Amino acid sequence: MPLDREAVAGALSGCDGVISALGTGLSLFHEVTALSDATRTMIEAMRQQSVHRLVCITGMGAGDSRGHGGFIYDRLILPFVLGKIYRDKDRQEAEIRASNLDWTIVRPSYLTNGPATGNIRVTTNLAGIRGGSITRADVTNFVIGEFLQKKWLYKSPLITNL
Repeated sequence: MPLDREAVAGALSGCDGVISALGTGLSLFHEVTALSDATRTMIEAMRQQSVHRLVCITGMGAGDSRGHGGFIYDRLILPFVLGKIYRDKDRQEAEIRASNLDWTIVRPSYLTNGPATGNIRVTTNLAGIRGGSITRADVTNFVIGEFLQKKWLYKSPLITNL
């Protein structure tokens, strides 16, 4: 469905905005384009339906947050395991930035299970950031709050638990 223009446009009818938490399977051998392709389709449908608010979850390691995941993540996991996915996340973020929508790109650190803690560090200043983790529940709470409050409009904050 994420690539079906008519289905996406129909799903957006009457919506105030979109929260995108698209994911993709691991691909070591084939280039990944699902995230950027689906995002492009979603942006076109949002324009068609006059929906302006978009909060999109990508991840630490996308865009200018690359190099802040810690030694093992930055030197082994990202380039050799997640590289194709994160190249597509970069394209996805570029689509969003060029969209003229009211966007926020949220980059959570390593995702964990567990209850919300409410102890979240939110920053676009990545100096000194090396790794970290955050519960999925805290990501959910942050994304919903950001969707409504627009504190980080046109920004790409990294979020992690304290």
